[in-house]
Amino acid sequence: MVKAAARRTFEGMTVYHADRRARLAALLPGAQADAMLVTKAVNVRYLTGLASSNAAVLVRADASAVLATDLRYIETARRLCPELTLAEHRDVSGHLVQTAGPVRLAVEAHHMPVAEYNRIGGDLVPYTGLVESLRMVKDEAELDLIRTACEITDQAFADVLTEIRPGRTEREIARALEFRMMELGAAKPAFDSIVAAGENGAVPHHSPSDRPVARGDLVTMDFGALHEGYHADMTRTVAVGEPAAWQRDVYDLVRTAQRAGRHAVRPGASVHDVDAAARGVIATAGHGEYFGHGLGHGVGLEIHEVPFLGQDKPGRLQDRVPITVEPGVYLPGRGGVRIEDTLVTRDGRPELLTQTTKELLVL
Repeated sequence: MVKAAARRTFEGMTVYHADRRARLAALLPGAQADAMLVTKAVNVRYLTGLASSNAAVLVRADASAVLATDLRYIETARRLCPELTLAEHRDVSGHLVQTAGPVRLAVEAHHMPVAEYNRIGGDLVPYTGLVESLRMVKDEAELDLIRTACEITDQAFADVLTEIRPGRTEREIARALEFRMMELGAAKPAFDSIVAAGENGAVPHHSPSDRPVARGDLVTMDFGALHEGYHADMTRTVAVGEPAAWQRDVYDLVRTAQRAGRHAVRPGASVHDVDAAARGVIATAGHGEYFGHGLGHGVGLEIHEVPFLGQDKPGRLQDRVPITVEPGVYLPGRGGVRIEDTLVTRDGRPELLTQTTKELLVL
């Protein structure tokens, strides 16, 4: 069972938020800016702790900061962010530009609409991915929250196994998984759950339908819990009834590839090489054309975040980066297998956060 203590909100997060703002401030000279206006909601949350639909934070080069939000969230901001200067205003971006004064102001070009950019004026420096580069490496408080999200995910799967039987529909199984995760303490599912039975398993992002599970099906389930803003991501494929020889062969192949990918994860490894470790196993077996997506992605305040593991992706893994490893083989008209874990890069060997067995479960 999920440990009760693990369900509690992590206390004392303000020290982590202050450290994150200081690290952002240290990047500003390299971005040729005196301050940064952060408007992407998930990045505001990362830097301040405030989750809202209308907030922005101004971070100066000396690491001082002003958080602006409107009447709906100002009391929450006072409670969560006592160390910050607060401003109550509906036009959070415009107000913070005025607050900043005549300075070079970095803005999130990948998030801010062109109309907003033109409206707020000022000496603006468009920048992409500055806060995201900080978010990639997690502090221990974040890893605790992701670890709990994964514990909830593991337990929900164990509790719902009896629901995966002939006659139950993909949609019913997805709902059972999601309901159980919330019973165990999840705020909600981390993303729209995937349940794909039989031939639908050949579609990597199949949406659950009213197709009933039948004996002889492989059933692929991709799901996860959201806990205190942090995501879990796990995929398991099970057999309903004794699997055919080809189903066991494909399952064993994907399991071997997934193990190779996990074993390649270490600080300093190139994301291309980690992808290649798993992809090469599948290609050597003659199924390379049936594994058409990247091997994995970062996980945190967003379900998909940097780094991305793929054939054409640049960069290297760092320490304390949660990622997924999720190879699959998808055979059109027949079915497919995907096995996915969330794990964290560590010196020595990665920390596996999703603990559910990868043996083929025959239900």
